[in-house]
Amino acid sequence: MLANPGFGCQVSADALGAIWSGNARENQLTPWSNDTVSDPPGDVLYLRDLDNGHVWTPTQAPAGCGGTRITRHGFGYSRFHSVGHGIESDLLVHVPMDAPLRLARLTLRNLSDRTRALSVTGYAEWVLGQARSKTAAHIVTEHDAETGALFARNPFDAETGTRIAFADMDGCQTGWTCDRATFVGRGGSLASPQALAHDTPLAAASGAGLDPCAVLMTGVTLAPGESCEIVWTIGQAEDREAARDLIRQWREIDHDAELARTTAHWQATLGTVQLRSPNRAMDIMLNGWLLYQVLGCRVWGRAGFYQASGAYGFRDQLQDGGALLLARPDLVRPHLLRAAGRQFREGDVQHWWLPESGRGVRTRISDDRGWLALSVADYVESTGDAAILDTPIPFLEGRQLEPGEHDAFFLPGTSSDTASLYSHCAQALDQSVALTGTLGLPLIGGGDWNDGMNRVGEGGQGMSVWLGWHLIHAINRFAPFGEAREPERAAAWRRHAESIREAIEAVAWDGEWYRRATYDDGTWLGSQDSDECKIDSIAQTWSVISGAGDPARAAQAMASVQRHLVDPQAQLVKLFTPPFDRTTHDPGYIRSYPPGLRENGGQYSHAAMWTIVAAAQMGDGDAAVTLFDIINPINHARDAATAAHYRVEPYVLAADVYSVAPNAGRGGWTWYTGAAGWMYRAGVENIIGLRRVGATVQLKPCLPADWPGITVTLQLGEANYTIEIGRATAGTVPDAELNGVALVVENGATEWDLTPGDHRVRLAM
Repeated sequence: MLANPGFGCQVSADALGAIWSGNARENQLTPWSNDTVSDPPGDVLYLRDLDNGHVWTPTQAPAGCGGTRITRHGFGYSRFHSVGHGIESDLLVHVPMDAPLRLARLTLRNLSDRTRALSVTGYAEWVLGQARSKTAAHIVTEHDAETGALFARNPFDAETGTRIAFADMDGCQTGWTCDRATFVGRGGSLASPQALAHDTPLAAASGAGLDPCAVLMTGVTLAPGESCEIVWTIGQAEDREAARDLIRQWREIDHDAELARTTAHWQATLGTVQLRSPNRAMDIMLNGWLLYQVLGCRVWGRAGFYQASGAYGFRDQLQDGGALLLARPDLVRPHLLRAAGRQFREGDVQHWWLPESGRGVRTRISDDRGWLALSVADYVESTGDAAILDTPIPFLEGRQLEPGEHDAFFLPGTSSDTASLYSHCAQALDQSVALTGTLGLPLIGGGDWNDGMNRVGEGGQGMSVWLGWHLIHAINRFAPFGEAREPERAAAWRRHAESIREAIEAVAWDGEWYRRATYDDGTWLGSQDSDECKIDSIAQTWSVISGAGDPARAAQAMASVQRHLVDPQAQLVKLFTPPFDRTTHDPGYIRSYPPGLRENGGQYSHAAMWTIVAAAQMGDGDAAVTLFDIINPINHARDAATAAHYRVEPYVLAADVYSVAPNAGRGGWTWYTGAAGWMYRAGVENIIGLRRVGATVQLKPCLPADWPGITVTLQLGEANYTIEIGRATAGTVPDAELNGVALVVENGATEWDLTPGDHRVRLAM
């Protein structure tokens, strides 16, 4: 995943992938395939030996050279290296930080002992919308006489029809066409385009009514040992003149300097916290890849190989923002305001929306509202920016759902009046409080955190235990702001939170764990008496995370998670067990997944992270790190056999891992998952124990007993800390110091004021 805030592309191990501008769903420039088997390319570079006619590609797909190849993915770039046919190729793919274009820099070196005459051809299929099948007939292409680049537009798209997509080959192109049919040829394929089967020039063609593409060709001659570089650029601009300006600018740019600038950006962001511990696999994930996944994929791209949504999920990016509070709080603040602006007057919200148009879905899903209050509280506590609470924000206005209607997708209006961010959060909590069932538990509505349980309470009577813990936590975190503004309102929230806690303890304890929910008819889900889904992890973990569960029961509930849901052999942590299959009660679309896949009893990694958080909050460092190791994708690919079984990238999280034979332990949907942010928070906030609280830093590590210590570097603005955490010698008490001056240690925690400069902190646990 290579992305900046408004442009990006997906790159696989075998091909250049899909490119989008602005929105990965609404404005794809080249095709997004979602084909995990064939990974068909829609953007290709071809090499052709002009002496013998051999055609190959520097990527494995669609016509790899057949020699050696290495694919490397780094922060902000991907690199394809191959050697074949006597030619070494190095293809560097890069999206600059502030430009709407993708660069593919191809370096060729002649390894043979003779002069080589080659052609280099860039090919891209245009989409310019949601799907090529819908847009191809409307795309108009042209050859720009001023620059020699190829332009394309889709005038039938109401939102992007005036934009100009462009393809350029560094100005060195000598042939071109915009007609895919003549390039590929009748009976041809992208592995062997007919236009490259002979020496005749490309048939120059552009305009409307073609099978639209962009093809540019140039020739190179390389003496033995000689090298050359060609840049294949695809992008989109607001109009023709803007496209020409970008093309000219990037033909003259220092590409090495731009790559260094991108790399420096990622190093500054990802280097905020750096860990050196006895656990190298944990270090790798926490020192870059998790935060890279959160920012590049979840926040900016909002897309992955398995989904190109382009949308903001109301609770999704709110949770992602929690992982950015140390490194990029400047990105969290505007999103809190953006999300609050998607709230209807009644207190509910758009469950997801497309930012360019504002169209989105209104649902009965019940947990979105709590995430708003909780995320705002986290941000204010971390940054000290209480002024955000007074920011005025309008409401959405639109029709309410009809009785029996699960959801509605439409474009809402915007109110002319505004309310403060505080008022938006308060309104959300008020509505959550009002939606309470007969047992004193929150109504589950159209699903709580688990959307797939959308028919558990579709009749309006089903209740959720997990949602009870979550609402208690949201109230406890946000109520202090209410107590300073509206003491009576805040007191009412506090009373309701206590009533939920009492209700859960009175009716939801099942003997060894907490039940999950009730169906509309009152039947319990997540109980020993349930035929399927006897125990669900999130009702247990949030009894700890919320701080509201009876301590003895919460400890027993976590022991039950360890006994029933943690599978050390398959290296996974199940969401619940057994999966839904034949139960007479219909929990919802979750049952459409085969048993053991995704939310239906597999490892749903988002929830699995909460087991780490809960273990650490209970002070069990051994369990927290063991769970981290079980989930860590690096540990699923330590040798060829395990990598072949896991099947997906070992450097980013998979949203799910299968739990049933013969595929138990196989990874599923990668990149586009909120699990990345929560794993980062589990590691940094709960295992390392590092938090920023306004103008102070708090440190409360929870490490395994066999770790002698760790070293952490923390960079916050102009303040740089090297933090050494070790073990107190036998017979001594824990102590800490900052630059040689003693700090207070209480209950294993210490804190200090943020000040500019370089500092050293030592904590003996």
